[in-house]
Amino acid sequence: MPDEELDHAAARFEQLADDLDPHTAEVDHTDDLRTIADAAEAVTADQARLREAVALARAHGRSWNDIALALGVSRQAARQRFADGAAA
Repeated sequence: MPDEELDHAAARFEQLADDLDPHTAEVDHTDDLRTIADAAEAVTADQARLREAVALARAHGRSWNDIALALGVSRQAARQRFADGAAA
């Protein structure tokens, strides 16, 4: 799921959770949904850190092959995923 979709889904859930009145809600609790939202936020943050790490590795002269090995993907897959955010 692209970052924008994930961010939008997390924001929608946050709004729903904030609007939820626990006194009139038909559910017993929303802890499970809060856990999902927290995990989605963590994924978004981790993806941003990964993009930054790849950009830094490229700035330090690392090849796409080196980065691909660290990611466990092909060179082409690494380059396609991260070339927009890092020097090609």
